[in-house]
Amino acid sequence: MNPPVTPQLLRDAAAGGVIEVAPGDTERVLEAAAAAGLCSVRIDLAGCRSKAELLARIADALEFPWWFGQNWDALADCLGDLEWLPAAGYVLLLEGADDLRRAAAHDYATVTEVFAAAARGWREHNTPFWVFISGAKEST
Repeated sequence: MNPPVTPQLLRDAAAGGVIEVAPGDTERVLEAAAAAGLCSVRIDLAGCRSKAELLARIADALEFPWWFGQNWDALADCLGDLEWLPAAGYVLLLEGADDLRRAAAHDYATVTEVFAAAARGWREHNTPFWVFISGAKEST
């Protein structure tokens, strides 16, 4: 069981990483990020079934620079920099990840590894970096 997502937790750079959350908890994550004063970015992955589509959605949401190379190394480079998106810390919320997890399990595993490595890199700069991943969106 994960600890409750609070502004205090999100400000803790040493605790940053990749966490799965229930779709019903996504708004609480964004509220806590706002209260913590961190940059939060919501990335909709519903219907995403390929590496190319995944990378495009991440690049678009995070406003990656023109030189983004659409591969895992380039993703790692951009996530480790983010100079075009200056902030005290970062919270990425990936919603609707179930389609990708089912259609491209290897790519899903790889992207979570890239996110985890980025969080470790930001820890060295004492900057919070969190990635929350939720499955299918709940219908309302």
